[in-house]
Amino acid sequence: MNIKTFKGKTEEEAMASAKKELGENAVKMASRKIEPKGFLRKMFATSSWEVTAAVDEPDVYERTIPRKSAAERPEVRTVPSRQEEVYKQELLFEEKGTESGSAIEQKLDNLKKLFEEQIRELGQAKASEEAKEKAEAPENELPDKNIAFLRLIFHQLIENEVDEQYVNQIITEIEASLKKETDVSKILANFYQKIVLKLGQTKTLEVVSGKTRYVFFIGPTGVGKTTTIAKLAYSLLEQKKAKVALLAADTYRIAAVDQLRTYAEIMNIPLYVIYSETELAEQKEELQKYDVILVDTAGRSHRSREQRDDIERLIRSVPAEAREVYLVLSATTKYRDLVKIAEAYSEISEYRLIFTKLDETDTIGNIFNIKMLTGAPLSYATNGQNVPDDISKIDSQNVARQLLGGGK
Repeated sequence: MNIKTFKGKTEEEAMASAKKELGENAVKMASRKIEPKGFLRKMFATSSWEVTAAVDEPDVYERTIPRKSAAERPEVRTVPSRQEEVYKQELLFEEKGTESGSAIEQKLDNLKKLFEEQIRELGQAKASEEAKEKAEAPENELPDKNIAFLRLIFHQLIENEVDEQYVNQIITEIEASLKKETDVSKILANFYQKIVLKLGQTKTLEVVSGKTRYVFFIGPTGVGKTTTIAKLAYSLLEQKKAKVALLAADTYRIAAVDQLRTYAEIMNIPLYVIYSETELAEQKEELQKYDVILVDTAGRSHRSREQRDDIERLIRSVPAEAREVYLVLSATTKYRDLVKIAEAYSEISEYRLIFTKLDETDTIGNIFNIKMLTGAPLSYATNGQNVPDDISKIDSQNVARQLLGGGK
């Protein structure tokens, strides 16, 4: 007898899985409805069903029909130990060379006893599992109004395109602090604080007097690296009075170099153009007189290992203590594409995160998603094409408010 357990959203779905695996002759032995654990079961997760089904194994009966001599019979090696007595009895009947009515009845009775034993063991296992679930259940369920509020927050974060795995993670972490008497304002404060903590402290460009820093901007084509560099260059010049130079390494796109040259002329700062890490090394002595060198790298395909190697060699030509790397991503890019981009560039270098084109999207969940995925510090965000305006450092508290529906 082959006995297995199957799960499904409904009892019928679980039984269909049983018939698919065990065959149409599968028989339902037991079934139970499974409720999600914890107080959140009322909110997000739906119940499911577990069905225990059985089917007679053909080889069990086939061994009782042929009347073979002991020499012709194969050794019984694969029979489970708990069924040995049943099969020993069957072999005894075969050796007698006869199948009397009482013998057949004895076989059926033995199989029936085996079946009943398995049912009892399954029942005991289920009872033990249910007792454990009951013991683990919280003593104080949240009132319906709080459940409804939690559900509202859940859907608000999902609507803002926060990945569901991160939403569930936040809820799980908050669960321990929620009591029956917790009011909705406290629940909201918990979510707000948790999101702010996960976003972490924003890290931006710092100017250190007497130390030249090379700041590399990496990322795919079309995300706005060149415009972002121009905005930051102006900010460093005007607000921090830094000596700034631009360096164009994106020689694959002539338009990118021309655009950067235009910005350099407007701000009256130098622009250097290089074609390899060797040329960068040749320019280092000249560049030592500047506080910050903003490097516009090629917007190459993140799928190409060869192209990523070019950027990696350029970055690593500068000592780690003298460089910073910023991965520039568009907030309008699909999350699954952002994941691939972020993971590909992680192979090149550690980086900070800049998000562009926030003015072109109504959701900012990807800021939280990529922060959670990479662990990289958040840095700047841009919300338009105007230079030097339309750029600011990412405010974790403001992001948390927007994610929770509090507006900008």
